Amino acid sequence: MVAASDPYILVLYYSAGGSVRRMAELIAEGVERVPGAQARIRTVAKINDATPAEDGPPHCDLKDLEDCAGLALGSPTRFGNMAAPLKAFIDGTGPLWMKGTLAGKPACVFTSTGSLHGGQETTLLSMMLPLLHHGMLIVGLPYSNSELNATRSGGTPYGASHFAGIADDQPISDAERTLCVAQGKRLAEITLKLAI
Repeated sequence: MVAASDPYILVLYYSAGGSVRRMAELIAEGVERVPGAQARIRTVAKINDATPAEDGPPHCDLKDLEDCAGLALGSPTRFGNMAAPLKAFIDGTGPLWMKGTLAGKPACVFTSTGSLHGGQETTLLSMMLPLLHHGMLIVGLPYSNSELNATRSGGTPYGASHFAGIADDQPISDAERTLCVAQGKRLAEITLKLAI
């Protein structure tokens, strides 16, 4: 059992069809496999709709970001970039940037695409940019995770990824699942090391 005072890793995502949400849950599972770490899952609202989902996690606020010890950030791909609702939320983090609140905290990114070559890597790299501006330390997936060499679907050294299919109806593969959990574990381990 993790004490309420233990550091938490914020798993923040936007999901349109459910795949990124499932990835977030798997990353949180990986976080919580590390003794002394806990995950807090949050999402963001659709553009012009602040109504919280009835069956999903709460919407993120700046306090969630301010108090986290690490961050996993996830989005579906939109033309090789993160989705607008997540970008709009990140664009509103200027007050934290001005205070340097996130500087030195580790972060990772994850994504899902409708096509296998739908911009997974560009989306992951573009998601890293605001995190680097915040001074965060980017955590990728090393090739010591053998699934990176074996996967025929998602999975990159830049972060976990998933090939969802055009209708977002492709289940997360075994390799993708393993890489999501591995990413959560790695982020948690590094977060706890940096907290010492």
